[in-house]
Amino acid sequence: MLKMICLAVALGATAGPAAAAADLEFDGRQARAETATDGGYVLHASGEDVRIAAQPMRSDTGSALFDALFALAQQELDANRVDAIRDPAFDEGRPVPCECFQTGARWPYVWTRDMSFAADLALARLDPQRTRQSLRFKLSPARDGHTPGLFVAQDTGSGGSWPISTDRVVWFLAARDLLDDEAFAAETWQALQATVAQDRQYAFDASVGLYRGETSFLDWREQTYPGWTAQDVRFIGESYALSTNVLHYQALRLAEALARRHGDARAAQYAQWADALRTQIDQLFWREDAGQYMSYLGPAGGRNAGGGASAPLPVAKYDLLGLSLGVLADVFPAERARRALQGYPTTAAGSPVVWPQEADQPIYHNRAIWPFVSAYALRAARQLDDAPRIAVEIESILRGAALAGSNMENYEMLSQAVHVDDGKLSGPVVNSQRQLWSVAGYLAMVREAVFGVMPDGQVAPKLPVSLVPMLFGTRDRITLDEGAHRYVLVRPARVQGDLLVAGKVETRGEQTVVQLVGRRSAASAPPQPTARFAPATPAAPAVEAEGAAWRVHVGADEVLWRDGVAQPAGTTRVSLAPGAATCLRLTRRGRDGLESLPSPEACVGELLHLEGPGDWRWTAPRPGVWRARLRYDNPHGPINTGVTAAVKQLQVQCEGLPAQRLAVVLPHSVGPQDSTLVEFQAGRGPCRLALEPGFNMSALAHFAHYTGGQGGHEGVVNDARVLSLSLYPLPVVEAAR
Repeated sequence: MLKMICLAVALGATAGPAAAAADLEFDGRQARAETATDGGYVLHASGEDVRIAAQPMRSDTGSALFDALFALAQQELDANRVDAIRDPAFDEGRPVPCECFQTGARWPYVWTRDMSFAADLALARLDPQRTRQSLRFKLSPARDGHTPGLFVAQDTGSGGSWPISTDRVVWFLAARDLLDDEAFAAETWQALQATVAQDRQYAFDASVGLYRGETSFLDWREQTYPGWTAQDVRFIGESYALSTNVLHYQALRLAEALARRHGDARAAQYAQWADALRTQIDQLFWREDAGQYMSYLGPAGGRNAGGGASAPLPVAKYDLLGLSLGVLADVFPAERARRALQGYPTTAAGSPVVWPQEADQPIYHNRAIWPFVSAYALRAARQLDDAPRIAVEIESILRGAALAGSNMENYEMLSQAVHVDDGKLSGPVVNSQRQLWSVAGYLAMVREAVFGVMPDGQVAPKLPVSLVPMLFGTRDRITLDEGAHRYVLVRPARVQGDLLVAGKVETRGEQTVVQLVGRRSAASAPPQPTARFAPATPAAPAVEAEGAAWRVHVGADEVLWRDGVAQPAGTTRVSLAPGAATCLRLTRRGRDGLESLPSPEACVGELLHLEGPGDWRWTAPRPGVWRARLRYDNPHGPINTGVTAAVKQLQVQCEGLPAQRLAVVLPHSVGPQDSTLVEFQAGRGPCRLALEPGFNMSALAHFAHYTGGQGGHEGVVNDARVLSLSLYPLPVVEAAR
């Protein structure tokens, strides 16, 4: 809880400038604000004085600190309004004219996910024209000469970007509130059709019913994925992320709505895809033993004996953004949603963005609080009437900005400091002042969470009673003046319950007065576990042949996973049918109940290898579903960035069967490695398998300005050196008994 001092002198609007002060104290640091004679404020934080000018919107509460920080967020938003943007990796760092929002003090460019989340939180309503301009900057036609349509750009990223990272559809989360402009609505509909179709072709896994790709925003591989992915992102490209799948779901719902608006027959198809995706998200990401939705699932294993959907690998990692987005999209049943949000751990400083933490990773996403994620958790808590969580997130957002003197990108999760010395684990490794989505999160906190000003025009405050002393002091009312309209909240004479909500709402002209009433939310305080770190990730299983079977070394604290399914305790021997293959992983469980991330896999059995660069003829030993991987080398960029993940279409033509086209991804590699997996149906006759070009981000005209690597201003690069093709029959798995 915030420790607010000297509130008694911060109450009346008639008090003098020097008297209107409030103090916040946390972890040995203090922040203090006072009003200035010109209508602005002075914030004393981190040993510095931050002068804040009077702003267009103004709150008048019992806390000068609260009012000053609302003004600070507006001042920082204005500082992020620019006429040109720049980045060293684009146009060689030269300014690019754009009346846009830049991402932050250290990031003077427009990035798809940053801009989109910021727009969705607040900017689409506060500055729609500039927000549209910023979003338009991320739309692009193709430049390959044969791909029609308008697409959202996936920024540079893991393994050469899309489709290892596939969260570009967050753009539509932002666009949905800006469709009152006809031209922008037309562009959105055009981009939605093309982007949804492309993602369906290259990122959707029909055998699982989910979209593949990296977690949204959590894009520093080893911070949240197993450490060994630092040099091999295939696991990420074959995994399924909760946050990203919820964003695909939201995009499909928007596609359905716009298709109906345009009288397009595809509305029914979009609706069916969305309904099916919602079902799979709830069923596959839920982990009953943890009472949480997993942040991501590992690659799919085999199918059950009945030939049902493949079983993705459960992963004991949870993230607050994915959970919050799922709550807000209504993809979770109400009871599970409440249980998961209430059970998501907090610290005294707020809610970390991931759980549990990795002991061998520095502070960034790991061991960190990100204010924009806290803002989404706040929205989710409001939707579920979770008063304790609402209080946690409001306090965390306010406290971070107050102590840092700016709306920072991130904070360490225990101290809420902008940097903590911890040897090689020090961090946050990267940080920035006036980070755009943090600024937007603060503005949303004040307007939506405290004063209840909602995007649909409704006024629906939900204030935890625990915050009444800070916000009201001895006052009976607080106000938000937005110029065109003024909102007044009136506290009840007697406070009951733990949550204040709207009772009587009266609007006269340019003023809305809300009489607050108390009620009980029935939510418990979120837990603060003493154990924070997951066990270390094990090495790949050590396997040795033992007659017709395989002996696996499994430690006493380890769990053996076979093709995505946990094996019974004590399993150390794996049997295989003739001609079959299986893939094994290990996890480690600590005495505190936390589980490690999965090890690399060890695959054993009969894998067939066809040498050659891209045209193979083969006859299956037996008909059925087969899996294929390419052995390849893609040296066109580093593991952590770029736009040249090679994307191919594997054309499979087996005698007596229809032609099959399968998207396969060959991300940037460190020497030869395996591609993502594909499945195809083989018959009794011969098959021809051949590679044809696919599509990657370097094919977008947007990246003609990319000068930070290959696939940019010198032209499209969608290539890798293919060495061989590996084949094995689809494993059949049984659930552990």
